[in-house]
Amino acid sequence: MVDFPNTLDTAIAQAQAATHAAIAAGYTRLQVEILLTELKPMAPARQFISSFSDRGEGLKVFFPDAGAAALARRDWGDLPHQLRSLDVAGSRQTSTVEELVDSKDEIFLFVAPTSVEVPPVEQICTAAGDRPVILFNPRLEDVGTVGIGYVARQVRNRFLNTFEPCYYLCPLEGAAILRCYPAPWQVWQETNEGYTLIAEELLKPTSEKLETIFRQAAPQQKSSGKGLLAEMQRLFRALSQ
Repeated sequence: MVDFPNTLDTAIAQAQAATHAAIAAGYTRLQVEILLTELKPMAPARQFISSFSDRGEGLKVFFPDAGAAALARRDWGDLPHQLRSLDVAGSRQTSTVEELVDSKDEIFLFVAPTSVEVPPVEQICTAAGDRPVILFNPRLEDVGTVGIGYVARQVRNRFLNTFEPCYYLCPLEGAAILRCYPAPWQVWQETNEGYTLIAEELLKPTSEKLETIFRQAAPQQKSSGKGLLAEMQRLFRALSQ
């Protein structure tokens, strides 16, 4: 039984456990998403990779650009891991895959890659072979802002379908979707007492499926609107101002 995370630290700890469990089960392409509004990816990513401290330089962490990589080197302290940039300018990659993937690399982790970075990320995944690759809070749904067309969307979707969503936390209005491998997808409803599990699904529930779940769920005590996710998101907004 997976408990609903009552803090961001708990969610990250669950994500760490789910990722290691999935790797132990033989999965090599993994996706972690903690979709709280206003949550910047750098701090939780730093906390997440602490569970790979034993890997040392075997863990290679990629950032979308040189600026993000430089900030991580400045703010993350003295880490044994390799921190690299994808060095993408538009569709032009300035570093070759051979330069980005080494035979000594054990695990590859991408922090908040966008749709623009899909081609180099996919190339690195191919070069990684059966070594684990982790996408941490990818931002691949920004189709309108990056202006990618139908073919690029198809490439992105095909690429994402090769990943196992080992951890997923997404707030809804008065509810949330949680997936923590190896548990199935879960739908939780917010009440004044916290969050109550109302459904489990083998596949990620669609919007139509969610409507059915909420319609069929037993009536719950009405939420005050001051639940965990609402409070966490207000905190992130305050911190980002």
